[in-house]
Order: sequence, then structure tokens, then C-alpha cells
Amino acid sequence: MTTSTQLHFVTLLGSLRRASFNAAIAQSLPQLAPEGVSVSALGSIADFPHYSQDTQNEGFPPAVLEMAEQIKAADGVIIVTPEYNYSVPGVLKNAIDWLSRVTPQPFVKKPVAIQTASPGQIGGARAQYHLRQSLVFLDAFVLNKPEAMIGVVASKVDPQTLALTDTSTRDFLTRQISALAELARTLKK
Repeated sequence: MTTSTQLHFVTLLGSLRRASFNAAIAQSLPQLAPEGVSVSALGSIADFPHYSQDTQNEGFPPAVLEMAEQIKAADGVIIVTPEYNYSVPGVLKNAIDWLSRVTPQPFVKKPVAIQTASPGQIGGARAQYHLRQSLVFLDAFVLNKPEAMIGVVASKVDPQTLALTDTSTRDFLTRQISALAELARTLKK
């Protein structure tokens, strides 16, 4: 794969918890990005109010518009989220609902990778399934493989520093970012 084109990806975090394992994963991504790829974090979805058409009619919140602009400017998005009750956290769904209403819609034709991490064995697979449904509606190009579902995440993150310490997981995430870069470069042609 050629790396002649520098790419920039942004991460959308679906967790609000201070000691979130998913935040630890997202924070590791800039160091795991392959040559020719940079990764930076978007703002917090905690800054989005609950979606309501009434609120939208009063004007889009600045946090929504700023995130939409950052997504539009990026070459791709990496969504990192936990699984709540066999689905995505409500705050992430709320953020997607807000972002879907911005014109032009920032996810259209945007390459997107999904990463989930969970203390359980299957690593958030059901959240990925539901998130993929929403992203299909938004006309995003969701990376199919490799899928990043990090099970038993507590054994892969240092509890004191929240650093991702598991070498095989780090290597796997680098491969996924490389695959997203390949997709982004293919779509640019």
C-alpha cells in the first residue's frame, strides 16, 4: 500500500466515564497509527444536549457544529465505544442523531472504523451490529474487516495509567487503522 498521501483520522468516543477502557483504547490510537496516518480526538459528546427538533429549530449547538466540521475535514473516523445493554450507549446514539441532521451530513461517504472494548468475552459485538445499522443509514463507508472487538479488556489496559499494554491488541489495532487508510485512499481515487 502506498503512503504517499498523508491521512488524518478522528476518534469519536462513545463513553463518558473518566476511567473508561474505551477512552484508553482511543488514547492509544495516535501512537498506533501507521506511517502516513495521524489520529486525533474529537470533542466530548457530553457537550451535546438531548436531541430534540425543538432545540434544533433554535439553532444547532456549537459543539455539534464543531464536531461535524472536524468529521467533514477528516479522511476517516474511528468510533470507539462500549456496549450498553446489547447496543450502543445512549450518548453515542444521541451524538449520531445530532450529527445526522447537520447539512451537509458529515458521515456521507466517510470511511469509518468501529472499535469496541468490553470486560466480557465478545468485546462489544452487539454494539457494533447496531452502530453499523445507523451508519448504513448515514451512507458512511464502514470498514468491514478487520473488526476490532476487544474482549476481556481489563487484562489489556494498565489500571493505573490506562495505557493499552497488550502487544497483540496494539498490533491488531495498527492493522485495522492500516485497513482504514487503504479504504480512505481507495475512495479518494
